[in-house]
Amino acid sequence: NLLKPLLLKLSIRICNSSPNYSLDSAIIRILSSAFCLRALSSDYSPETMASNRVPKLVAFDLDGTIWSPDMYMLWGGGSPFRFVSNEELRDSTNAKVKLLGISGEILDTIATAEEWKDTKVAWVSCTDEPEWADECMKKFQTPMGVPLVERVQEQCIYKANKQTHFNDLQQRTNIPFDDMIFFDNERGNINSVERLGVCSIYCPNGMTRKIWENGIASWLQRK
Repeated sequence: NLLKPLLLKLSIRICNSSPNYSLDSAIIRILSSAFCLRALSSDYSPETMASNRVPKLVAFDLDGTIWSPDMYMLWGGGSPFRFVSNEELRDSTNAKVKLLGISGEILDTIATAEEWKDTKVAWVSCTDEPEWADECMKKFQTPMGVPLVERVQEQCIYKANKQTHFNDLQQRTNIPFDDMIFFDNERGNINSVERLGVCSIYCPNGMTRKIWENGIASWLQRK
C-alpha cells in the first residue's frame, strides 16, 4: 500500500513525457521492469538450476548394495579375485561375486553427465574384509570400462556406526547433510543416518533402477 502513491506518480510522469503511453500501460511498464530487475538479481542460470536438482554427495554401502555376496560370506576363499566380466568376479574358490542392479551405470552417469559435474561419490562401508573390497573395486568395471575405484572420490571403510562415517564425510567435503543421499541394504544403517538429515534409501536388493530413480525423487521432494 505504501508503494501505490509512488507507482502512481511514476506512471503519470511517464505519461507526461510520452503521450503514446496511457496510465495503464505506464503502470504495466513499471511493474515489468521491476520484475526483470528481480529476476536478474537472482541466480537462475542453467548451471545453478541443474546443480540444485541433484545431490552434492551420493554415498553407497558396498556389501549387498553395490555387489553380492558380502565379503564375510567368502571366508575360506576370497582374494585373489579373477576378472570374468565387467559385472562378475570369481574368488580363489571360484565363488561368484556380482555387481548388483545398475551400479556401474549409475557411477558412469554421475561421472559424465553435465548435471552431476559438481557431485562427489563416496563408499560408506563396514565390510569385514576391506582389503578384499579394495581389490574388488579395482577389478569390477562400469559399462564404460572404468574400474569402480576411479569413479569414487571419498572412501569411509571401517567398523563404526554409520553416523560416524557421515560426520567424517561432512568434515572432509563441507557438504551439508541435506545435500547428501545414501543407499544401504540394512535398515538399521538407514535409520541411523537418516537422523543426521541425510536422505537415506533402503535398497534390500541392491542398486536397481527403480531404487535409484525413486531415491533421487525422494531427495528432490525434501529440497
